[in-house]
Amino acid sequence: MHIATLDQRPDLVDALWDMPTVWPEFMRHDPISNLYYGLCTEQWPEYILVAEDPDEPGRLVAKGHSVPFLLPEGDELPIDGWDGALRRAVRARVAGDKPNIVSAIEIAVRPDRQGTGLSALMLAAMRDNAARLGFADLVAPVRPNGVKDPEEPMTSYAYRTRDDGLPVDPWLRVHVRAGGVIEKIATRSMVIPGTCAEWREWTGLPFDTTGPVHVPKALTPVHADAEHDWAVYVEPNVWIRHRTGA
Repeated sequence: MHIATLDQRPDLVDALWDMPTVWPEFMRHDPISNLYYGLCTEQWPEYILVAEDPDEPGRLVAKGHSVPFLLPEGDELPIDGWDGALRRAVRARVAGDKPNIVSAIEIAVRPDRQGTGLSALMLAAMRDNAARLGFADLVAPVRPNGVKDPEEPMTSYAYRTRDDGLPVDPWLRVHVRAGGVIEKIATRSMVIPGTCAEWREWTGLPFDTTGPVHVPKALTPVHADAEHDWAVYVEPNVWIRHRTGA
């Protein structure tokens, strides 16, 4: 399989956006994502990876998005995680600041190719690409995909390990096995607000009472206020740092 950057394969931009993923519908309604994510292919094609199906040219089996941003010396990685990385990348571009770090934004594998090791392959390619571009660090606001109990705080779940010392979470385990180090919890990595009607459309759940709502594939409960007609999901992610060797 050949992995290239989007600036090397601009002909695959439509395939990039059309590739099916397993993201739940509500994850597609983060305002920051909807406002800025589409800029990635225009502003940072050299930071986007595409993996083409060797048996079917033009069909992607995996993709990876990353963006460069400026993290002032001495500052910790931001608690607003995914949203924050994308905002800071846009700000650096608009302000003319020189980025000094690269953040993964998404690594996705076609549903029919999951479990084949592609996620680890794409992570390694993203780290190598950051090094090629001159960055010493690749960070990632990782969305743990093995959460079973949305009531368990991420500060607890992220650090749970198996007998071999690796994280119990499959996606965190891929990162740690690849040499990544858990640095901190991004407590409000992605914030998704909506009306109760919008949340009903996104999830198929009633959202007709006030209180926490457990939504399938959500890492924490969604908080609903039926009387005032809103519901908000605040997702925590886990910042992991990879040294690139650059």
